[in-house]
Parts: sequence; C-alpha cells; structure tokens
Amino acid sequence: MRVSEHDDGEPRWVLRLAVVAALVLVAALVYLLRPVLMPFLFSGILAYLGNPLVERLERWRVPRTLGVALVFILFFGVAAALLVLIIPPLQIQAYRFVQHLPGYLSWVQNTALPAMGIHLPAGQRLDIQRIQALLTGHWSEAGGFASQIVQKVTSSGLLLFEFAVNLFMVPVVTFYLMRDWDDFGRNLYELVPRRWARTAEQLAHEADDTLTAFVRGQLLVMVVLAVIYSAGLWFAGLDLGLVIGVASGVIDFVPYLGFIFGIVVASIASLVQTHEMPQLVAVLVTFSVGKVLEDTVLVPMLVGDRVGLHPVAVIFALLAGGQLFGFVGILLAVPVTAVLAVLWRHLRGRWVRSAVYSGGEG
Repeated sequence: MRVSEHDDGEPRWVLRLAVVAALVLVAALVYLLRPVLMPFLFSGILAYLGNPLVERLERWRVPRTLGVALVFILFFGVAAALLVLIIPPLQIQAYRFVQHLPGYLSWVQNTALPAMGIHLPAGQRLDIQRIQALLTGHWSEAGGFASQIVQKVTSSGLLLFEFAVNLFMVPVVTFYLMRDWDDFGRNLYELVPRRWARTAEQLAHEADDTLTAFVRGQLLVMVVLAVIYSAGLWFAGLDLGLVIGVASGVIDFVPYLGFIFGIVVASIASLVQTHEMPQLVAVLVTFSVGKVLEDTVLVPMLVGDRVGLHPVAVIFALLAGGQLFGFVGILLAVPVTAVLAVLWRHLRGRWVRSAVYSGGEG
C-alpha cells in the first residue's frame, strides 16, 4: 500500500500527529498556567475588540500607535464613566434595602413561611433587629462588599502584590497586543505548512467573523437588556430594580440564565417589598417583554443567524470550560467553541462532498 506523502517526502500522519500533539500541549499549558494567564486573557479580549477600531483609524491615515492610544483611552474612559454612573445608584439602592430589611424579614417570617407550610419551632424567631444591626454595621464600616474584598486582599502582602501586578499588566499588555496585532497574525500564518495555508486562512477568517459577530453582538444585547430590565423594574417601583436589572443583563451572556435569574429574584424582591400583585405583574411583564425583544429583534439584528453557535453549545462550553480550567476556561469557552463550530462546518462540507457520502468509489 502506498503511503501518502507531502512534497518533501514527509508522511501525512506525521504532520497530523504533530498538530494533535501541539493542541494537547497548548491545553496542558493553559491548565497549568491558568493563574498566570488571567491578565493576558483579559488583555487579549480587549485587544481583539479594539483592533477593528484601530484598523479603521489606520484607513483614515492615523498612525497605528496613535490609533491604539486613542482606542485605549476610549475603552478605559468608557469603563470609568460607567463606574461613576452606576456605582452611586447601586450604593443608594443597597442602603435603602438595608433600611427596609426589618419589614421584609417580618413579612417573610409572619406571612411567607406560614403560607408555604413552614413554621418555626416555638421560641425560635428571626432576630430582625440583630440582622439589621449586623448588616448596617458592616455597611458603615466596610463601605459595602467591594470594600470587604479590598480589605481581604490588602491583608496579605503577596495577594496585594499579585493584584497590583495584574492590574498594571492589563493595560500595558492590551496596548502592545493592539499595536502588534497584525504582526502576531502574520507570524502565526507563516508557521502553517504551505499546502494548508489557503485552507487555514479561510478557516481563520470564518472563525474571526463568527467570534466577532457573537461577542460584539452579545455585548450589545447584554447592554440593551440591562437598560430594559432596569427601566422596567424602576418603573414598577422595585427598590433593587437597578441592581437586579444590571445583573440580569450581564448574566445573559449565558443564554436564558439572565432571564431566569432576573425574573425569579425580581419576583421574590417584589413580594417581599410590597406583598401586592400589581408590582409582581409589572415585574413579569418587564422580563417577558425583554425576552420577546431579545429573541425576535435583538439577537437576529445584533448577533445574526450566521454566527451558528447554538445556545445549548454555548451553555455546555461555559460549564465545561469552568469545570476544567476555572475562570480561565470560562473566558476561553466561547472563542474555542466558535473555532470548533467553523471546523465542524468545514469538515461536514468535505464529508458531504466526498465520494463515500455520495455513494461513489471511496
């Protein structure tokens, strides 16, 4: 039997084995180096999102380094503006929740639990005043959950050093990745065997189109849903409307999870706050309208049908990535799934065009 060889006489199975070995090595390195990879992954995501803007500025004859600096300033300026706009209302709503906590706990103890057939043993009651004092004390001393996290981080010199290094590395690495993005792509392309170069370039373009459409489209969907949910819950008079609305929009990166989380948490918060049906109906209408708009308008218009990433595939990828590689795996889940989807479509097309599939001579 004749062994199929390349032009240089190298058997095909040798190169295929080398590719498989390289992929296994990359996966092993990601697993072993996952604590170190976090700032580089964040930087890679930011650079990937910002590179098209830099290229557009280049087409307007703006030097690439200057274009990277402008996009860099835009990104971090928008992030700072969002923090300034969102954090104060979130703090106000959290403080208001703590102030109304005794009434909420009293309703849970005296109405909700008995309605569900749950009765506390005699002499055992919720210490409402103590719970409120505890939360209020922590709020005033620590300034909220963010301050508690900062306090824990600063209690360890090593953790503080690692946090400071990572915080410093993200903008620096992002800047250099955006500046040299084309060079990285060109260097990787030159490593591909020449007989595979055209196919690899086609697959890379398809994977980039798929990933770009999904990530940017999904980010826009998340922002629009966060606005819709927050506005609807604010109109319904829910004290924690902004908190729940923003969280539901962000969590919607995992299909259906944001909707389920939001409608469940907002419904419970509505019952605890007012114990009345009109507000609950308004909450249900808000999330129903948001879900209908997401499925019929936002996703088709902003993400598009050409992405080809099924929601079940995205959910499985996020869960599997988190289980195998932790938070690093969650960040890599969607890009890897997008590449695998492109490879699957390519292999499926070759299979359908093959003689074996069509019934000809194999």
